[in-house]
Amino acid sequence: MEKTTVQAGSDIALVKYWGKKDKVLRLPANGSISMILNSLNSLTTVEFQSNLEKDQITINGEVEDGEALRVVKHLDRIRSLAKEKNLINKDVFAKVVSENDFPKSTGLSSSGSGFAALTLAAVKAIGLNLSEKELSILARQGSGTACRCVCGGFVEWLDGNTSEESYSQSFARPEDFVIRDLVAVVSEDKKDLSSTEGHDLAETSLFFAARQEKIQEKLLQVKQVILQKDFTTLGEIVEAEALEFHSILLTSRPTILLFYPGTIEVMQAVRQLRKIGVPAYFTINTGFNIHVLTLPEYEQEVLRMLQSLPSVQKVISSGVGEKPKYLDKHLF
Repeated sequence: MEKTTVQAGSDIALVKYWGKKDKVLRLPANGSISMILNSLNSLTTVEFQSNLEKDQITINGEVEDGEALRVVKHLDRIRSLAKEKNLINKDVFAKVVSENDFPKSTGLSSSGSGFAALTLAAVKAIGLNLSEKELSILARQGSGTACRCVCGGFVEWLDGNTSEESYSQSFARPEDFVIRDLVAVVSEDKKDLSSTEGHDLAETSLFFAARQEKIQEKLLQVKQVILQKDFTTLGEIVEAEALEFHSILLTSRPTILLFYPGTIEVMQAVRQLRKIGVPAYFTINTGFNIHVLTLPEYEQEVLRMLQSLPSVQKVISSGVGEKPKYLDKHLF
């Protein structure tokens, strides 16, 4: 067994998934498409140590019981696989240290990059050899979004009806369509509601069934416009999709209202930019911080606009990211 460190990028869902067919296996109610980001990363080091009596987990310098329990449960899955392959014959515990270079629990998919990094690092550290598809299936069980974050570039998550059918795969490389994502951070507060809790409320919205009827058509269209490098059409679909997605949250019972005043300010400013000919479109996950997509030649103009807004604390500029990578430098 060897100490292993993995860096994995977060992503932004261009077509969101919301609701689950199976809560235990985290099978999504619908497929999704996302773009891996190269400037929002989780770094995780894992080492299985024979002298440990339980898993030791540190996230961003702290031991958090809620998050640590999810990590232990995921390590249990990996230990079970290792036992099946006769790599271990008894439980061996791990030291796990993980850090994010962006705010966690603020709607920026930190669990996606975190569990992707954890999955790849723990699998290699314990001696398993899994394909990217198998890694995606495994990562999904820790965090739905993580199944996309084990891939690179532009990624599609297939919803599937069984665990083996629900995984992610890349359909375009980062260099195939060069676009920029400027993340406007309006707050580093932790969300009041976790995405896991929100998924459970999806079907209480009267709009949920209508969304599901059209989602396959939208997934096909978004894949097509990405492959055609049609930024304007992509932006129009993605912005409308974000608002449709939040209409489900707003009409759930109880209502899920995640927008901050700053969220609205950024949305309005992006629409004003388009009026003067700057191609920029917003999207937002289950949070209040907002992603603004644009083309490289307009990045500085969009950045200046975002930095001028009173509600924007900072802006993280990102491009399309590669798949996770193994590093020689460890966190412990």
